[in-house]
Amino acid sequence: MNERCRSFFSPLNCAAYLTWCAVLVELTVGSFSAPSIGVGGLVALMLLFLGGFLFENWLDRRAARPSMVAIALAIEIVAALALVAATRDGSSPVLLIIVVAQAVNLPKRWLIALVAAADLALLAIMLSMWTTQNALVVFMMHIGFQSFAGLTGYYAKQAAHSRDEFAQVNAHLLATRSLLEESARDGERLRLARELHDVAGHKLTALKLQLALLARDPAGAPAPVTTAAGLAGELLDDLRAVVGQLRRYEGLDIKRAIEELAAPFPQPKVHIEIAEHTRIDDVAQAEALLRAAQEALTNAARHSGAANVWLVLERAHGRVVLSVRDDGRGVDIVRAGNGLTGMRERIEALGGGVDVAAQRGFRVDAWLPVS
Repeated sequence: MNERCRSFFSPLNCAAYLTWCAVLVELTVGSFSAPSIGVGGLVALMLLFLGGFLFENWLDRRAARPSMVAIALAIEIVAALALVAATRDGSSPVLLIIVVAQAVNLPKRWLIALVAAADLALLAIMLSMWTTQNALVVFMMHIGFQSFAGLTGYYAKQAAHSRDEFAQVNAHLLATRSLLEESARDGERLRLARELHDVAGHKLTALKLQLALLARDPAGAPAPVTTAAGLAGELLDDLRAVVGQLRRYEGLDIKRAIEELAAPFPQPKVHIEIAEHTRIDDVAQAEALLRAAQEALTNAARHSGAANVWLVLERAHGRVVLSVRDDGRGVDIVRAGNGLTGMRERIEALGGGVDVAAQRGFRVDAWLPVS
């Protein structure tokens, strides 16, 4: 079950379904007078409200336009207010509490305008049905409930946002740790090569010379001495080969770091393709490419509305190239924010470059020269 389907059964949504069912039961079998639109019309309005609710939840809140969310909420408001006017009881306004809890996903200006319009219409309907005192008392009660629901939705939204941010920070730390571990292994390999060359190599050379002197003794050297001299020479050659292998630097492997960076992104799905033997020449280059990958993935998750994002790292034409593209909606004009600007500055400081395309999805290509 994908993230969008799971959102239909979140705890807050389940509470909304329960409230909707309670209102439906009260309106259809409760003790209030029969609605002016008949039971069929009442059920139709309740289904219209439910349809608007499901449509708002179906929209991808990371990518949906505020106008689309507002339309879904407007459908719910119209259905709820029509129910209030038709049934003339105090249970139907409860549906507006659900609307307010959803409206926290709108920009602040949209939220205030929509909720204010709905509540003013509700107050007007109540004043037409009841005495002013009763209407105001019931209206203030519903305002209190709406405020509670709105704050609950707001803090739930903030908690989810904080959770995502912490997950990304943790992934950043894990990726950096992987990069440091890879760098530390290379440093330790170089240290061992120096130790073997300076200590063991020196003593083996001295041992070989001493055995060679014994082997040249005019009185004749014993056969074991000649054998030991040959073995010392072979061991010294093997040691030099090992030291040469340890000193051979093949660059940093950042595959694990990138995988850990992409781990906390449930949506969009990240597809990683790193060409075999693609290694980075130095820590500064690896860090720059890692930060570029992080920024590109974060932008895809926050702004693109994409279902998939592809990350490719390869060497081509004397360069190491990082490409990140998604299948989101793209943009007509790319306006570089702080993230893209920082990425470009970091890459260009190392002699590379960044290209951005956004007509079909969003694509970022960052390259660095192979030193």
